[in-house]
Amino acid sequence: MSRFKDFRPAGVIPATLLALNEDMSIDERQTRKHLRDCALVDGVSAVTVNGHASEVHACSLDEQRQILAASLAEVGDAVPVINGVYADGSIEAARIAAMAEKEGASALLVFPPNSMAMGGHLRPEMAIAHYRRIADATDLPIIAFQYPMASHLGYTFDTLLALFDAVPTIAAIKDWSNDVMLHEKHVRTFQSLPRPVNVLTTHSSWLMASLTLGCNGLLSGSGSVIADLHVALFRAVQAGDLKAAQAVNDRIYPLSQTFYAPPFLDMHNRMKEALVLLGRLDKAIVRPPLMKLGEAEIARIRRALEEAGIGRDGARKLAA
Repeated sequence: MSRFKDFRPAGVIPATLLALNEDMSIDERQTRKHLRDCALVDGVSAVTVNGHASEVHACSLDEQRQILAASLAEVGDAVPVINGVYADGSIEAARIAAMAEKEGASALLVFPPNSMAMGGHLRPEMAIAHYRRIADATDLPIIAFQYPMASHLGYTFDTLLALFDAVPTIAAIKDWSNDVMLHEKHVRTFQSLPRPVNVLTTHSSWLMASLTLGCNGLLSGSGSVIADLHVALFRAVQAGDLKAAQAVNDRIYPLSQTFYAPPFLDMHNRMKEALVLLGRLDKAIVRPPLMKLGEAEIARIRRALEEAGIGRDGARKLAA
């Protein structure tokens, strides 16, 4: 049973990282500490586990269950916990969704099956069948993860509208369309439907610009490092305070330029190194095929933190 039964995904939602031991097993103590660091920031509305940021691609179902259970035990009474549903097959996706509801998650973040990218864009009925099978397994609200169309994993605008009609438990999208024109269309249309669907931006490399289009929230891996700055930026944009938003964005800019630099797939690897530099994690270990960063790149992360004015005392003090 969900601990936050009426939760509607909106606001500032960090996607949390996964701490690992030297043998690449889960470091539950450090992971729990990291969850507290993110979830207990004033203004955070929920946290996400078992997503890209926590290397879900490299975690077994048993490990995903362990991560969710530990997260709920640590912060589940304070904030809603959103669980990722990452699977290539719809039957396995439904199994993960049912597990998440049984453990006590408050919502699901559903990734598109990678198998859909083979041979071009998926047929709309495939997306609907996938989500219906998940919705049949749980009553939890669903966040649909929208990928860029160039990835062949994105849903067309019309497919998303069909999905919302076919699966009423879809309450939000995590928008990574990476197309400003389409992104604005999502915001203006989906949030104004008779049954509104919130747009949570994950355009973290241009977050301020995205939020000013009217997104009702953000769901980002960089929130694992700067959740407080995300809160400050979101509040400033919501208040229409351009100068305050620009001031916060000036702090975020050097980190977004560093975290999301090529190769893009190293973004969460870089965030782990940032947490080590800030004294929030003991070590930055990733599971292959991700690899440890070199000293030159770690030095760039250190400079970005310094430029952003973030030290071991944390960005919370600076964002106040």
